[in-house]
Amino acid sequence: MAKQYKVGIYCRLSVDDASNSAKAKGYIPSDESVSIENQYEILSKFVMLNGWIEVKTYQDDGYSGGNFQRPGFLEMLEDARHGLINLILVKDLSRLGRDFVEVGRYTDVIFPSLGCRFVSVLDCLDSEGDNTDMLHFRSLMNDYHLKDLSSKVKSVLHAKKKSGQYLADYAPYGYRKSEEDRHKLAIDEESAAVVRQIFQMRHSGMAYGRIAATLNEKGILPPRWYWAVHYGNGSCKYSRLWAYATVRNLLNDDVYVGTLTQNCTGSRSYKDKTMIRKPESEWISHEGAH
Repeated sequence: MAKQYKVGIYCRLSVDDASNSAKAKGYIPSDESVSIENQYEILSKFVMLNGWIEVKTYQDDGYSGGNFQRPGFLEMLEDARHGLINLILVKDLSRLGRDFVEVGRYTDVIFPSLGCRFVSVLDCLDSEGDNTDMLHFRSLMNDYHLKDLSSKVKSVLHAKKKSGQYLADYAPYGYRKSEEDRHKLAIDEESAAVVRQIFQMRHSGMAYGRIAATLNEKGILPPRWYWAVHYGNGSCKYSRLWAYATVRNLLNDDVYVGTLTQNCTGSRSYKDKTMIRKPESEWISHEGAH
C-alpha cells in the first residue's frame, strides 16, 4: 500500500514581501501570489490533487526568512516530532527560509530525522525525488538574496543618516518628533523644562545621585515613563524612579546641544542580529541638527 501522507502546510510572509502587497501600498499589484492566502490556496489544491491528507496549516506573517525562531515554524516542528504530520509542504524554498546553512540543516538532517518528507511546489523539489541537488542551489540563491537585501537596506539607512535625518523609533527625553518632518527633532516643552533643571542642578555642583533623588522627591516621571504616559499606552515595565545612570547619560548626551549622532550601534551581520557598539570612526554626527 502507498504511504499515507499527513501534510503540514507552511506559509510565510516577510515584512519585505508585505511592502509590495496591497496592504502596504494601497493598491492591488499584478502579482499577489506571495500572500498568505494565495500560498495556502495553491498548496491546498496540491494536497488534494496528490491524494494526501491536509492536517494543519502553519503561518508566520511578518517574519524574515533569516529568522528560524518563528512561532508557526516552531509549532510545525513540534507537531512533526509528535507524528502529527509526516510531510511539510511549502510554495517555494524561500518560504521555508533564506539562510543557506539553516535551510540545508532542516532539509538534510532535521526533517529526515523526524520522518518528514519535504516538498517545495514551485521549485519542483521533493526530498524523496532524484533532484535534491537543485534544493541546495536554490537555497544558496535565496541566501544571496537575503544578503543583498540586507546590504541595500543598510545602504539606504546610511544615506539617510548622512543627510541628517533622525531615524530612531523614539525621540530623546526633552524632544519629540516634528509634526512637519518625522525625521527631525523638535522641543517637547514639558520634558525640556526638566532637562534644563537637570543641567542647572549639575552646574551648581550637585552630584548625579542627588539630582536623581531631587527629581524623585518632586514626583517627576523618568524618561521611559514620560514617553509611555504622553506618547505610548500609559504603562511601562521599567522603574518609575530616576537613577544615577539615567541622569549621567542625559548630561553627557550631545543631543542637548543640537548635535545628532547616529550609527553608533548595529548588528553583527545579516544573519546575526546581535547588536554591537560600533567604533567612533563609524559614527555619523551632525552639529546644529536641531
